[in-house]
Amino acid sequence: MSENCNESCGSCGEECADRKVDFSEKPHELSKIKKVIGVVSGKGGVGKSMVTSLLAVTMKRKGYNTAILDADITGPSIPKAFGINEKARSTELGLFPISSKTGIEIMSINLLLENDTDPVVWRGPIIANTVKQFWTDVIWGEVDYMFVDMPPGTGDVPLTVFQSLPVDGIIIVTSPQELVSMIVAKAVNMAKMMKIPVLGLVENMSYFECPDCHKKHNLFGDSHIEEVAKQHGIEMVAKMPIDTSLAGACDKGLIELFDNTWLDKIAETLESDEEVSVKGENKMKIAVASDNGMVSGHFGHCESFVIYDTIDGKIVSSEAVPNPGHKPGFLPVFLNDQGVNVIISGGMGGGAVDIFNEKNIEVITGASGKAEDLVKSYLQGELKTTGSVCHEHQHHDECGE
Repeated sequence: MSENCNESCGSCGEECADRKVDFSEKPHELSKIKKVIGVVSGKGGVGKSMVTSLLAVTMKRKGYNTAILDADITGPSIPKAFGINEKARSTELGLFPISSKTGIEIMSINLLLENDTDPVVWRGPIIANTVKQFWTDVIWGEVDYMFVDMPPGTGDVPLTVFQSLPVDGIIIVTSPQELVSMIVAKAVNMAKMMKIPVLGLVENMSYFECPDCHKKHNLFGDSHIEEVAKQHGIEMVAKMPIDTSLAGACDKGLIELFDNTWLDKIAETLESDEEVSVKGENKMKIAVASDNGMVSGHFGHCESFVIYDTIDGKIVSSEAVPNPGHKPGFLPVFLNDQGVNVIISGGMGGGAVDIFNEKNIEVITGASGKAEDLVKSYLQGELKTTGSVCHEHQHHDECGE
C-alpha cells in the first residue's frame, strides 16, 4: 500500500497499484437502464424524496420510461407520495417493481414489509446490501431514467450507490438556511471523490407566495444559494416554494396529478442526447473487437468486445462483453445499444461499416496491438483508420454484410 493511500478506493486513480477491487454491479439481465440520476442531500427534511418524485413525474410526462429506486431504507416515503399500497412480488426470475398510476416503476423497502409502519432496525452493511439488491435483483425492464432517492448524508448507502451503480450524475437538494454552504460542500466533495458529475442544485422551501397578493416571503431569511452554487462551480437549477397543495398531494398519494414547472430546467438538461455532461466532461464509449486483450483481425470473429468508458480523454473503466453472435447486421446494432461511440477492429465488412456510419459511430479499422494501447492512441489523436475492410466470402455473415 502506498504511503499516500487513505484506503478510500473511490478517490484513487486508475494507476494506483493497490486499487484491485471493483465494486460495480450489473443490473438484472432483464433490465435495460439507460441513465441513473442520484438525488442527494447533506441533511434530512429538505424535501429530497419530493424532488425525486417530481423529477420522475416530469420525465414521465415528457414520454420517457422512468423509475425510482428508493435507497432511503430507514425513511422510505416514495410509495406514500404515489399512493401505492400493494406489495412487490417475486418469481424465480427476480423481484418485480410496482407501477404507479402513470407507469413509473418503483421499488422501496415499504413494498416488501408486512406493515408500512414496521421500523427497519438494521446495521449499515445490511441496509447498503439491500440497496444493491434493488439494482441487481429487481426486474426493471426498459428504463430511460432511473432516479435514486438517497438517504441524507454521506454514509454507507450513498457510498454503495456511487460505487455499485453507474450513476451518470447527482442533483443536490437543500434549503435556505445558514448551514447550507457546509452541507452542500459535503455532498459536492463526495461527488468529486467518486468522480460523479453534479448536475445542479435545487433549493426547496425557498419562499412562500401569498395566495392573495402573490408577494413572495423568505420565511427562512435571505437565500445565499446562488453564492454557494457559484462557489462550488455548479448550476442553480430550481427554487421551489413552500406549497401546501404540493404537500397535500403527497399526503394523498396524488403527486402524479400535481402540475408544476419548477423542475423543467433540469428536465431539459437530462433529456439532452449529447455525450457531454452539464459540467463539461466529454464522455465516450470506445469498443475494441478483441481476442485475449489484443485487437481481433476480423470484427465478427472476435472473442469479445472490450468497452472502455472515457471522460475528458482518459479511460475510467472497462468491461469485456462476450461476442453475442454473428447474424448479418446484428453486431453494429448490438454495440449501438451498448452506447458505443467508436469501434476499433483489425478488419470489418463493408456492410457493418455502413450500419455503424448510419448510427454515427466512428469506425477505426486496420488496427493491431493491445486493446487498451489502441484506445489510448485514439484518445491522443494518434490512431486513424486505414480503411481495412474484410472482403473474404467466408466472413460474409460475421462481418455484418
